[in-house]
Amino acid sequence: MKVLVIGSGGREHAMVWKLLQSPKVSKVYAAPGNGGTAGFVSESGKKCENVDLLGRDPCEAEIQEALIRYVKREKIDLTVVGPEAPLAAGIADRFNEAGLPIAGPGKKAAMLESSKAYAKSFMNTYGVRAARSYTFTDVNKALEVTREHFGGTGNRGKAAGKTGKKSAETSGEGISPLVIKADGLAAGKGVVIASGMKEAAETIVSFMEEGKLGGAGKTIVIEEFLEGSEVSVLAAVSAGKTGCILPFVAARDHKRRFDNDQGPNTGGMGAIAPAPEFSAAARRDFEEAILKPTLKGIRAEGFDYRGFIFFGLMIQNETCRLLEYNVRLGDPETQAVLPLMKSDFAELCLSIVNGSLDSFSLEWKPGAVCAPVAVADGYPGEYRKGDAIAFNETAFAKTGAVLFAAGAVRGPGGSEGSGLRTAGGRVLAVSAYGAGPEEARGKAYAALNAVAFDGMAFRRDIGES
Repeated sequence: MKVLVIGSGGREHAMVWKLLQSPKVSKVYAAPGNGGTAGFVSESGKKCENVDLLGRDPCEAEIQEALIRYVKREKIDLTVVGPEAPLAAGIADRFNEAGLPIAGPGKKAAMLESSKAYAKSFMNTYGVRAARSYTFTDVNKALEVTREHFGGTGNRGKAAGKTGKKSAETSGEGISPLVIKADGLAAGKGVVIASGMKEAAETIVSFMEEGKLGGAGKTIVIEEFLEGSEVSVLAAVSAGKTGCILPFVAARDHKRRFDNDQGPNTGGMGAIAPAPEFSAAARRDFEEAILKPTLKGIRAEGFDYRGFIFFGLMIQNETCRLLEYNVRLGDPETQAVLPLMKSDFAELCLSIVNGSLDSFSLEWKPGAVCAPVAVADGYPGEYRKGDAIAFNETAFAKTGAVLFAAGAVRGPGGSEGSGLRTAGGRVLAVSAYGAGPEEARGKAYAALNAVAFDGMAFRRDIGES
């Protein structure tokens, strides 16, 4: 069968790579894809072809309709959506209305990611254990509660009213940080952990009044800061008559830019799988306190949810709390998790779409994967583009690792079989498998050392215990 993958990042490259391993798949298309998916050839000789969107966004209704026409013309059997924005823009609804199989939730279900305020209301309604929070549409009310928490006066006048929509009391008496989240999609820039009133006030004002994030920050959620280990659990979802959420091997993302979790948050500097913090006891707690209530809510809300979900967890003493939902696979977690999947990914996607997920047998390889990310100079701020990516194919091959391109395009100037140039902040990830975490980590960094471009930077502690 033929499969279309929507998206252009490292996650989508990993999905293409895994789909082409399936005996059922003859060809994969990536829309728009990137330099890594362009002409990508699997070990068995099957190919991926990028679909030119003429620089347009797959969130646009016209482009979604064009993709529907393309799928019909090329007789593509299945579409799989990578990023959240097209889902929030209703691409799955349009494909379903056209009678075309697609792995991705509808627009209503996508609000679990596209609106933090809606997600918090969903969690409270269906008893999903999560961080306590307030939701605000009034900047002065947000500042008032923040001042109460930190015990300060802030840099604004007296606030009007008392509080916003209260879901629970904020934690602490001015000693713990507060987590400030923009309600809407903000490309990974909508979450700030404020350690004091000055930082909190500046963030609130920049989001709600100054429009730093456009409309995404007009409504905000302020949460208690949770201590513990952050873990990502990706899962397949098929909300049919019985409904099913099938969790994957847990992963650990590393969001801070610099070693030892220092510096600003990023879209992800690397991931490992499985996450050692996700013990058998923690998994049982997750299933009872988070997964089952989430499935109950999905069914009660009548969501057309056939796709993937991401649970961002904080674990302390083997007790899990939900930080956030994403309505798709994570990036870069996918680059660490899919290489461990023994099952056929294409068959998994088909079972999601046709409602047979509850009878799908999901199997995993033993061992571990480490996937550090290489970024461009300046990331996550302004970064340089257009640098040739050198690739020592012989040295890289010795590690058995796989390179997943993200912010990279095809162009002249690469060497040793690359032909890639940098085009984004997160440029690529290398994913290496090992019998254990240390072996995987050693191979991953050996592979990363076989790749080079001007200004290349990466964390050196991905996967350290």
